[in-house]
Amino acid sequence: MSDQPLMRVSGLHKRFGDKTVVRDVSFTLARGEVKGIIGPSGAGKSTLIRCLNGLEPIEAGQVWLEDTELTARGADLDTLRSRIGFVFQDFNLFTHLTVRRNVTLALIKVKKLSRHDADHIAERELARVGMADKLEAYPAELSGGQQQRVSIARALAMEPELMLFDEPTSALDPQSVGSVLRVMRQLVAEGMTMIIVSHEMAFIEAVADDVLFMVDGAIVEEGSAQQIFHQPQQDATARFIDGIAAALIGDGGDEPASR
Repeated sequence: MSDQPLMRVSGLHKRFGDKTVVRDVSFTLARGEVKGIIGPSGAGKSTLIRCLNGLEPIEAGQVWLEDTELTARGADLDTLRSRIGFVFQDFNLFTHLTVRRNVTLALIKVKKLSRHDADHIAERELARVGMADKLEAYPAELSGGQQQRVSIARALAMEPELMLFDEPTSALDPQSVGSVLRVMRQLVAEGMTMIIVSHEMAFIEAVADDVLFMVDGAIVEEGSAQQIFHQPQQDATARFIDGIAAALIGDGGDEPASR
């Protein structure tokens, strides 16, 4: 990993009306790092990740991608977003376009590639996520997991330096969850820089270099996956992890390693 952070977040605040949903959040992300963001529902995790590439405007703070401030007045967000891939929980595919065209659209409109070159990249990235045989299918003909893999391919086609994942498996059935997590594990193995908001705790523990635990819009604790899941320093973190373990046992799942 380079010594210079790929992303720096400083004093980020976000409100919806009178409600503050992200409070004074600061962190850095190294190139090649995988950072997990966990916490209870309503903690502000998805709002935070949407602020990182300008999908949500902020009230205060700064977000830097290397030497470029994303939050600066007049920043070219289209260009910056081409460097940051975003995978939504609800896929956000265009239902009237084929799989191929969903992937080539931004390549042609934003990167100004020819249809021939865009098709080549789309075919390559769809093969990368195991969707090479669905080029001419429409989203309605695909399972949720297949749609999400197309969404990942669409983001990868732009050759981003950073991938943001906002609860990428929350809308999927268990079988589909596995297919999407396998693709994400592959990206981790390839060295992709990633920020992942997820309730898949075992996955976060397995792949994240660093984990942020959020409550009420604030980072309560940050540390390695080993520390957060097995040696949390804050009572709120410990209660959250213990609650997950109790829920897994109640559902008949395997008990996580004890702290």
